[in-house]
Amino acid sequence: MDTDKLSTLLRAVQSGTVTVAEAADRLRDLPFEDLGDTLLDHHRTLRTGMPEVVFAAGKTPQQVVTIMTSLAQHALVAIATRVDAAMYAAVRAELSGAVYFERARLLAIGRVDPRDTTHYLVVASAGTSDQPVAEEAAVTSELLGHRVERLYDVGVAGLHRLLAQREILFGATAVIVVAGMDGALASVVGGLVAVPVLAVPTSVGYGMSLGGIAALLTMLNSCSPGVAVMNIDNGFGAAAFAHLVLQQRISPPGSTACA
Repeated sequence: MDTDKLSTLLRAVQSGTVTVAEAADRLRDLPFEDLGDTLLDHHRTLRTGMPEVVFAAGKTPQQVVTIMTSLAQHALVAIATRVDAAMYAAVRAELSGAVYFERARLLAIGRVDPRDTTHYLVVASAGTSDQPVAEEAAVTSELLGHRVERLYDVGVAGLHRLLAQREILFGATAVIVVAGMDGALASVVGGLVAVPVLAVPTSVGYGMSLGGIAALLTMLNSCSPGVAVMNIDNGFGAAAFAHLVLQQRISPPGSTACA
């Protein structure tokens, strides 16, 4: 249940086209639904502006099917991250509208229509090997209704590649920077733009990158102000944070626009 659906339902009750009993039946799963293995939070969009998102790793294909089926009935978009081919096949067999974004390892049913294309998010990745995490962030953001500009393979080994796209970079409302190895790209971008920079270290790199810890420490110790650091490989977390930033610009507190 999101704000738009709830408002539509309440207006229908007010006009008499939906009875109180019918409305109560539709609302019976608020604030959560017991699926046996999972207590699914259908109230989350009303509280936070975005639906619960499924972390599929560690779940069985059937669990993912059950959860996505329920989410799709209650929200404009149902999203599962870290989805493998077996999970997608199981969901696709039950839900024909499911779309699999292989590079992002992400599965979705539906999407939120963009309300504003003036404000946009830039997702910048240092190297091609960082793109799976960058795509998790970019695709999640697009499914949540945001315009995304991708700047890929613009790492510090060739900064002219980043600066060649400076007009796109400088026009962004927020920037997600995805980088492994030394993770230095986040500091560079943080020193160039006047908007929030969300840094995502990746586990890409040689031995002493320590599975992303080296990039994480670099980003945490950035001397550029305005850089917030996500967990290693957490493209979804960066997209969720960027969603809050963009929502503040699109629908400031006190506005009547629906999330």
